[in-house]
Amino acid sequence: MKVIIVGTAFPYRGGLAAYNERLAREYQNQGHDVEIVTFKLQFPALFHSGDKAYSKGSKPNGLIIHRLINSMNPFNWKFVGNEIKSKSPDLVIFCYWLAFMAPCYSAIAHFARRPKTKMLAVIHNIIPETSTILDKIFPKYFVNAMDGFVAMTESVIEDINSFDTRNKPKALSPHPIYDHYGIPLSKKEAAIKLGLREQHNYILFFGYIRQNKGLDLLIQAFSDERLRQFPLRLIIAGEFYENPEPYLDLIIKLGLEGKVELRTGFIPDSEVRNYFSIADLVTLPYRVATQSGVTQIAYHFEKPILVTNVGGLAATVPDGKVGYVVDVNPTDIADALLDFYSNNRAEQLIENIKIEKTKFKWSKMTDAINGLLNK
Repeated sequence: MKVIIVGTAFPYRGGLAAYNERLAREYQNQGHDVEIVTFKLQFPALFHSGDKAYSKGSKPNGLIIHRLINSMNPFNWKFVGNEIKSKSPDLVIFCYWLAFMAPCYSAIAHFARRPKTKMLAVIHNIIPETSTILDKIFPKYFVNAMDGFVAMTESVIEDINSFDTRNKPKALSPHPIYDHYGIPLSKKEAAIKLGLREQHNYILFFGYIRQNKGLDLLIQAFSDERLRQFPLRLIIAGEFYENPEPYLDLIIKLGLEGKVELRTGFIPDSEVRNYFSIADLVTLPYRVATQSGVTQIAYHFEKPILVTNVGGLAATVPDGKVGYVVDVNPTDIADALLDFYSNNRAEQLIENIKIEKTKFKWSKMTDAINGLLNK
């Protein structure tokens, strides 16, 4: 097939770009002709601060990426749609995550449509963790423009249904594993690269830091007196997307200055494996979520996972099998951390992860997308 993926990609950075680029490679691996159409302007400048949007790395080898879309310019949407149409694609995949993109994506799909071309959507979120009035109005236009949908959790399927009056085909396929960060390092190698001590045990919080991610809950749990018997350190590896002072004040208030490793900047792809290789346990203490790419990085590196029971996280992390599913409070998080270290759970959880991770192959995602073509 001729496949065009519309969404975030290089030179933009972050999980969405990584997802779309990896999806493109999977279609390439299966022998399809693939191009990505991404943004030349993704958001107005007031939505983000300068270089936070852009990768400092080099363009991915072997991928055709066109920077065409201006999310703010309706005349551009017609141009992009016609450009896509001129390539006569069999399949156009729109990677959707935000209501702001609905008008842009809908118009591009309208102008790109040909009788043989199917417009399918991979939906990360229809109604995001922090919704606005736009999330009640705009998604219906995008849903109407698509021929079918793939979502990664049941909750997102339900959200799509709330806008879909025509009962269009839908498929459920879990978020695939992020397997492009390289092979795991030994703990010793990772410790050297990070400048940390190998003899400590490390709990990892990874990713953007926002209020909905619950980092404050994890810090409170980490201060639990029962955990002081272990040589534990908490690594916070990720970028603040809000005021860092409340978190830093909480660390000081709880007397954790020497036990928390702050690596609070953007973590480039080349360094991701260092953090996951040194970690004993990856934690996602989220207050609100649909799914998370962080769990899928943990699966790749075969690390036990702790998540809170929100959104689709529990479906991805079977409780007691590959990790822990806990309530959204510091006590339950601390109880799980205590159980993990007191009872030496790591070895058995890792053996289960090796089995469970086979459910999250990229070929399963492309099978789900391709299956909609027959419906």
